[in-house]
Amino acid sequence: MNPDLQRLQPYPFEKLRSLFADLQPPVDRSAIALSIGEPKHPSPAFVLQAAAENLDKLANYPLTRGTDELRQSIAAWLTLRFQLAGVDADRQVLPVNGTREALFAFAQTIVDRRGDATVISPNPFYQIYEGAALLAGASPHFLNCSADNGYLPNFDDVTADQWQRCQLLYICTPGNPTGAVMPQDQLQALIRLAHEHDFVIASDECYSEIYGDEDSPPPGLLQACAAMGDDSYKQCMIFHSLSKRSNLPGLRSGFVAGDADLIARFLQYRTYHGCAMPGHHQLASIAAWSDEQHVIENRARYKAKFDAVLEILGNKLDVDRPEAGFYLWPETPVAETEFARALFAQQHVTVLPGSFLAREVQGVNPGANRVRMALVAELEQCVEAAQRIAHCMDTL
Repeated sequence: MNPDLQRLQPYPFEKLRSLFADLQPPVDRSAIALSIGEPKHPSPAFVLQAAAENLDKLANYPLTRGTDELRQSIAAWLTLRFQLAGVDADRQVLPVNGTREALFAFAQTIVDRRGDATVISPNPFYQIYEGAALLAGASPHFLNCSADNGYLPNFDDVTADQWQRCQLLYICTPGNPTGAVMPQDQLQALIRLAHEHDFVIASDECYSEIYGDEDSPPPGLLQACAAMGDDSYKQCMIFHSLSKRSNLPGLRSGFVAGDADLIARFLQYRTYHGCAMPGHHQLASIAAWSDEQHVIENRARYKAKFDAVLEILGNKLDVDRPEAGFYLWPETPVAETEFARALFAQQHVTVLPGSFLAREVQGVNPGANRVRMALVAELEQCVEAAQRIAHCMDTL
């Protein structure tokens, strides 16, 4: 048995089930789950139609590198969205089965376990970063993200020796769970550090298409590279998905893009890993990446939910509107686990304790006294959840 499996912590939702094991929610209230970031908006009909019309592709083995048409549609979207001079669809793009699978597999490709490998990531973080590091034989190193630093990692705290041991840096922008967006100058500073200390940056950008200001989309890592005059995107890889952008979490469709040499090695790994995207999913993905109107409408739905929920909770909780993404990250008046238990027991509303998404570093867990609320349900249900939370607050 792989001994590194023993180093894995229970997944946050496992911890949540244990936290609620002795509780019985009120039977007269329907369950509202704000705990998991699974979009509940309708999937675009034209994407579903593209998938349904191509079920005959199930008769063929799909290519791990995807079809030329899919890679070209992704490259065209990237070029337009991030104002790039161009992206080589053959060498700089690779379709993947959602970002979760790719973020994990990428560490297995990059990390050289023969040395004292370190993988750096934000704290709190998407739990795949830690699991990927541990199962690749590396040691995770976490950087606390708190209100004091704008919920962004303080990279000045990393010593030169720690950078030298770093083989892979995970960043998440917009952040999960905070919604914080890394500015382009910070991304460029990280790129220079990667070149100086010879590590790879994996930028998880799966929330990049959910933001409030249509005139100010979050910048991306490749965009920062291009602004520095580097269209080779050396030592940089971005991860994108249709799950959040297009309300297609079950399609398991995304892509990685960046450094052509890294793409080649990742393709080699994935060819043996055996994880090609089904053909009808590829054709549905082409339809999704080729349309922006449904994404604009999706953002409008989230904006309406933030407006309504924050109007209800603004005077009840210490909570701010995030820069991007669909999470609220409020501070709780009591311990975050106590808050989550009370909310579930009294109102049948589920939120995720922030400490479950973070690790204690230097005596501090940056998720303590915070919960993550995913505003993924439709407007009416989010409003109902906010009203129930407000009622619960009056009892704490």
